[in-house]
Amino acid sequence: MSEQETLALAEEFARYRRTALAEVEAPGPAAVRRTVRGRSRRRLGVTATTALALFGGSAIGYAAMTGPDHRPGPVDPTPSVSASPTPTPSSTPSPSGTSASPTTPAPDGRISRAQLLGASVTLPAWRAGPGCPTSQTRLSGDDREGVNWLLALDHGDVDGDGAVETVALVQCVLGSGGPMQVVAFDRDEGGKVVTLGRVVATTIDKPQWLFALDVVDDGTVRVQVGDIAPGGGWPAEWSQRQWRGYRWKGDAFAQVSGPTAFGQNPHSADVSVTTTELVLTTADDGSRTGTATVRIRNRGTGPVAHVALRLGVPASVRPDVDGWAPCVGEPQHTSEPVTCNLGRLAAGAEVQLDLSFRVAEGIVLGTGKADVDVRPMDSGFDFLLDVNDADNQVSMTYR
Repeated sequence: MSEQETLALAEEFARYRRTALAEVEAPGPAAVRRTVRGRSRRRLGVTATTALALFGGSAIGYAAMTGPDHRPGPVDPTPSVSASPTPTPSSTPSPSGTSASPTTPAPDGRISRAQLLGASVTLPAWRAGPGCPTSQTRLSGDDREGVNWLLALDHGDVDGDGAVETVALVQCVLGSGGPMQVVAFDRDEGGKVVTLGRVVATTIDKPQWLFALDVVDDGTVRVQVGDIAPGGGWPAEWSQRQWRGYRWKGDAFAQVSGPTAFGQNPHSADVSVTTTELVLTTADDGSRTGTATVRIRNRGTGPVAHVALRLGVPASVRPDVDGWAPCVGEPQHTSEPVTCNLGRLAAGAEVQLDLSFRVAEGIVLGTGKADVDVRPMDSGFDFLLDVNDADNQVSMTYR
């Protein structure tokens, strides 16, 4: 290269340094801050896009819970959200940004026997009369006197909220019996056991007993009710039993299936007795005699195989001959009280007995009252339950 060419090349490099390199800024603090702000803006854009995508997916998942059974359904894939750097005025907001609030699922009300025995619960009030505690009380696993005895329980969605509840059969133990009720329990949002409501309870009339319960798939609570409470010589197998169904109506349970009344129990009857006074007069032989009229009626809808009549007259007042022929045996020879076993009495039938009595000569007898009562019996001479025993006994005045 000639000297002239060398000088020309040097001049070109000098012009480059004066023009191009003058535009280059050294990386000082200001340049660093500008770079960081740019990167932060890019990260914020990416984070906002991700958050919108996640919220959109959650909204779709919660929306599935608002269906008929309130159970969480499958969650659709999260929709992709793209943010335009320069949105046009006609663009619409992303649907995920206006999603409805999520629905809280109903608390799980499945309570085990051990958990229910360990919880403090409030029971619906027992019927009037002697009862057991109802407010913030513990259920008992045994039948000690005066406790609320947990007899049975089952589970099912009885209020239609998509979660399971617990239904329990409870008895207030009083002597050999006591009132009973079926109660539905649930949990609140804090997990505490709460009372939903009473399904059914025993009454003074009928039903007098609850034997079993069962919650079916549609939320109906089926309860096996009995007409007469066992005990006092009445075996449980003699009680008529019916399955009745109950459903939750928003604020209480109501019967929706099964019978609503009982017919007359084949092991029960309804007999009554009335009597006149026994007025004694002096006979020719010096004794005193008199007659009392006793009427026995079968008020029930079925026949009674046998009727037992008992007269609590004093030992000095003996049955005479007349009027005692319908009785099985010879009542005039029985000891106090005088008894008379009658035969079959058809439904609605009445028998009248004109019963003669005699007091021996020389025996002084004042004025008094004697109990007269009747009891229905079956073909095996076992006493039946009288459904209206108030009219099974009357007082007979003798003088």
